[in-house]
Amino acid sequence: MSTDIPKKNAIASAGPDFEHLLVQEVVIEATQGEARTGAQVIAPEHSPRAPLRSAGAAAHLPRAGLVVATAAGADLLREVEQFLYLQAELLDAKQWQAWMDLFDASGVYWMPVLPEQTEWEGSPSIFAEDKLMMEIRKGRVSHPNAWSQAPQWGTSHLIGNVVIESASDSEIVVRSRFQMVELRRDQLRHFAGTYRHTLVRNGDDFKIVLQRVDLLNGQAPFDYVLQIWV
Repeated sequence: MSTDIPKKNAIASAGPDFEHLLVQEVVIEATQGEARTGAQVIAPEHSPRAPLRSAGAAAHLPRAGLVVATAAGADLLREVEQFLYLQAELLDAKQWQAWMDLFDASGVYWMPVLPEQTEWEGSPSIFAEDKLMMEIRKGRVSHPNAWSQAPQWGTSHLIGNVVIESASDSEIVVRSRFQMVELRRDQLRHFAGTYRHTLVRNGDDFKIVLQRVDLLNGQAPFDYVLQIWV
């Protein structure tokens, strides 16, 4: 999975890019009389996905993390873990501004629809927000009449499997796993997936240039949409 930061260009209009968008839709039509298999036996309207990629050269296997010591001898992995824990705690405490301040001025929070996505230009995303868009979201959920933020609403994050994929003097790329439980009145929703942070040094701390969130259950049906960052 690429960690390159996508260019913040506008979504391509239907025109030169229209054919590209059409081929992303996979439609499989069964011939008349063909026996249904798998999920279609239970749900006849089920539309199968495209075939999974083979485990060949195109597959991206997880890599073991790096054990990196800073010039002062401190454990870089430990520093990064504490940073990720802080970010999760700020979300659970609804400290939206403090959470946003962890991002670089050019930072982006991105949640693609599918793990195969490498950019958001011309592709749908669940979230694709720079700091301006974050400010707009913060203003909406902070409004006194924000129905989604009723008193009985909250989240609890669990972060683990933190792995440093690469580290240089200018940039650190980190992969981790998350579990999040959301309470809304008397209902619980469970989200899980993978974070990938691209971090830069900011004095003795870090700033987020890109946070990619691959939601394991991003294709699942939900009664209402996500109101805040995961």
